[in-house]
Amino acid sequence: MFRASLHSVRKLKQKLQVAKPWDTVIIFALNILIAIPIFIIIHQNIIDPNWYFQLDRVLLFIVIILIIQLVLQMMRTIIIVCIGLYFIALVVGTFSGKYGFKSVFEDYRYMIYSMNDSPNPQDIIVSKLLPFPNKSKIIDAIEYENPRIRDFALMATNKEFKDVRGYSNYRTIIQCFAIFKEINSRWNYVNDPKGRDYIASATESLKYLSGDCDDHSILMAACVKSIGGTPRLIHTGGHIYPEILIGKKADLEIVNFLIKKVLFVNESKGKTIHYHIDERGQIWLNLDYTATYPGGPFMSEEILGALTFN
Repeated sequence: MFRASLHSVRKLKQKLQVAKPWDTVIIFALNILIAIPIFIIIHQNIIDPNWYFQLDRVLLFIVIILIIQLVLQMMRTIIIVCIGLYFIALVVGTFSGKYGFKSVFEDYRYMIYSMNDSPNPQDIIVSKLLPFPNKSKIIDAIEYENPRIRDFALMATNKEFKDVRGYSNYRTIIQCFAIFKEINSRWNYVNDPKGRDYIASATESLKYLSGDCDDHSILMAACVKSIGGTPRLIHTGGHIYPEILIGKKADLEIVNFLIKKVLFVNESKGKTIHYHIDERGQIWLNLDYTATYPGGPFMSEEILGALTFN
């Protein structure tokens, strides 16, 4: 009985195997796709010994490829089956107009581009893996490269705080605060259809500056990112709100002064600046629709997930 079962397993394994040398080619291609982001993460987190011609980095990349290749070879059959199923899913997605080959290529290209420019590239991968409601829909909805979003952001920066001088290192943050003021001073809260979680795109919400908390967060994040700011969305269970990265503790002191003494004097008078400090010591300021100034009170202190747009 045991021998018969073992024989069946071997026959099934033989049927699932890809003819040589294509199995090695597939495994190596997957190896490269995995090795590039891992190399970027290690490269950004270890000391550079400044070897000639960056030989240390070349050797590092070779070692990473060899290790990954060894692991993938040990799991060859399972991996090839999974790749085959994923390929079929992408074919279906491509022809149905949903998530297909083009989407995968664009997502991978964006991830590598973002990791290469980030001092903490591993955070980008973590942010994509952490649970977040309607994550893929929200990412698609934050159309920060759309000309209408960019135009609105530029209009806000020309309307508010344009004449503030002496804070060139904080110009982008000040301009993001101008966007915050323009959106929050005009935002009209409107519920989703009953029994449905409706995700509006940034351009859709821009038309009437109306929607619920996730619509507001999407529009705020899109506008902030369109002019070079770094936004993130916070999920607290029944609520989603946007935050903006302002830097470290020293930056908080200057931003606190700007809010209370220069930009939002009346709105913030006698009030507290609310923010979060992440695991990297970076400070994120609350930009919720309920706030009249950046760093206004939180509706909820609980954080169940964060979606960062570097």
